[in-house]
Amino acid sequence: MTTLLFVTKRNIKLFFKDKGLFFVSLITPAILLILYITFLGNVYRNIFVDALRAADPDFVIDEKTLGSLVGGQMISSLLAVCCVTVSFCSNMVMAQDKASGAAADFAVSPVKKSTLALGYYIATFFNTMVIALFALAASFVYLAAAGWMLNTADVFLILIDVTLLVMFGTAMSSIVNFFLSTQAQISAVGSIVSSMYGFICGAYMPISQFPEWLQSVLMFLPGTYGTALLRNHCMRGPFEALQSAGADSQIVDRLKASIDCDIFIHGASQPVSQTAMFAVLGITTLALIAVYVIINISLKRKNR
Repeated sequence: MTTLLFVTKRNIKLFFKDKGLFFVSLITPAILLILYITFLGNVYRNIFVDALRAADPDFVIDEKTLGSLVGGQMISSLLAVCCVTVSFCSNMVMAQDKASGAAADFAVSPVKKSTLALGYYIATFFNTMVIALFALAASFVYLAAAGWMLNTADVFLILIDVTLLVMFGTAMSSIVNFFLSTQAQISAVGSIVSSMYGFICGAYMPISQFPEWLQSVLMFLPGTYGTALLRNHCMRGPFEALQSAGADSQIVDRLKASIDCDIFIHGASQPVSQTAMFAVLGITTLALIAVYVIINISLKRKNR
């Protein structure tokens, strides 16, 4: 345990020592939030207003509820992407050790390979979590200005969602980055993941808008359920406010399905429960962590 703590602290210090890497990782979520507000804010507002008016021309949505709907969709998209993609930047210490030769020194030391693997994982999780919490704080500030409708339970559940997604992203990046040996390679892979992940997890565009065959494929990806969980917990308040204001429950259900709050497995009449979403995300994360540790142990045996 002492060795694991030492290795973890060492990896965390190396990440924060690189001021450029830390600063870029920190401001990326803030820039993405500004881009969302600037270019997509009015688009989301018009979509909600037009959908409600088309269903009931006499229904008028109040500004706070509308702002909370728009803000909830934007911050859930932001958090769903950043919690995973930032982990690839936070995991560069692994590549730096390979490039500097530190990984070779660790290989001949008495430190267990599993301890080194967990040290990298825990450090990456901590570093990514710091940035994710900053993104969450910025999101809450924006949501407070747009229309705050979260209660204490919502905030707690959003924090759980963020933590699970950071764990998932850290596990995935650890497996991918394990086979990379330079910062350039990790940067290239990180760019690819950043450009693709937002689409395949439903953050940039709701999965309900994709072709049916693609929807069926994306249902097998755990990131899809992470995005859906954030959608539900960030937008519960304004949806309840819509129903309290007199909006038809069927209209509200259609809105939830259109933005992936409710996810339907192909052919199912009932949406996937939030308990099942948590289970899929949690079990997949644990499986990926186990795979990551096994890969490290297996490679050590092969080298021997």
